[in-house]
Amino acid sequence: MKTTTFSTLAALVYAATAFVTPQVRDSSSSSSIDDTDVLNYALTLEYLESNFYAGALNNFTQDDFINDGLPVWARGRFEQIAAHEKAHVVLLNNALGSNATQACTYDFPYTSPSSFAALSQVLEGVGVSAYAGAAQYITNSQYLTTAAAILSTEARHAAWVAGPVNKENPWANPFDTPLSLSSVYTLAAQFITGCPSTNPSLPVKAFPALILDNAAPGQATNVSADGVNAEGQYVAFFSGLSTTFVEVQNGQVVVPNNSMSYAVLSSSNTTADDSTISAGVAILSFPFNSNGTLSSS
Repeated sequence: MKTTTFSTLAALVYAATAFVTPQVRDSSSSSSIDDTDVLNYALTLEYLESNFYAGALNNFTQDDFINDGLPVWARGRFEQIAAHEKAHVVLLNNALGSNATQACTYDFPYTSPSSFAALSQVLEGVGVSAYAGAAQYITNSQYLTTAAAILSTEARHAAWVAGPVNKENPWANPFDTPLSLSSVYTLAAQFITGCPSTNPSLPVKAFPALILDNAAPGQATNVSADGVNAEGQYVAFFSGLSTTFVEVQNGQVVVPNNSMSYAVLSSSNTTADDSTISAGVAILSFPFNSNGTLSSS
């Protein structure tokens, strides 16, 4: 069975890099988050995506894509996605003016066009979840409309990369999965190696790593967390607009039957937010076929 987890793709970065991540501040109060915070949070993510695509396209030629088994038209579409992400950076910079955060430096663990495409699927999916989760904090209606326009384009990217390119599920649910600012930041920070000290702080926190070992839908999987005792806590699985809480017993949880979910470790069996999350975020993606059933390959 093919299983894709974000932590697996990011392991090379953890092994090789000492992080100097974006400046953070207390994330406990949503009332302290304003439109400038949300736009800078979005810009931080768009910088990361723009650099991700530019770097890969500089490294891999059309022949590299074809020789690695990707469709002949794949690289051209990735060039268009790269242009979209660059346009998002320009738009957000113009909206923020002198308040705009600056780009960081990055390290992405792709080694081939196919591993780049796999990580692209992950980043685009996280981008959709980031905008969906951040929408609640935007008060300016014009900014909200702009964010919605970016979100829908990111969703098109995610579906195209997952479906035609990687031959996986172009969607997982009737609804996309919103993620909190801190959950997205925890995922994105794994690829950031340094940031300008003058960058404005973000209202986020980073969580320790959560690992679900060889997870499969409906099966028990081993749970471990970096520096955290998981026993007796709960793994919260976010899928669409639903959250399923499963208690960690004897170091294991049974994974829900979802094709795609995000997982965090929470001290609560009813709430998974910055006040209760003790580790995460793990990404689980399983190959459901066109009939909506789990594929064997």
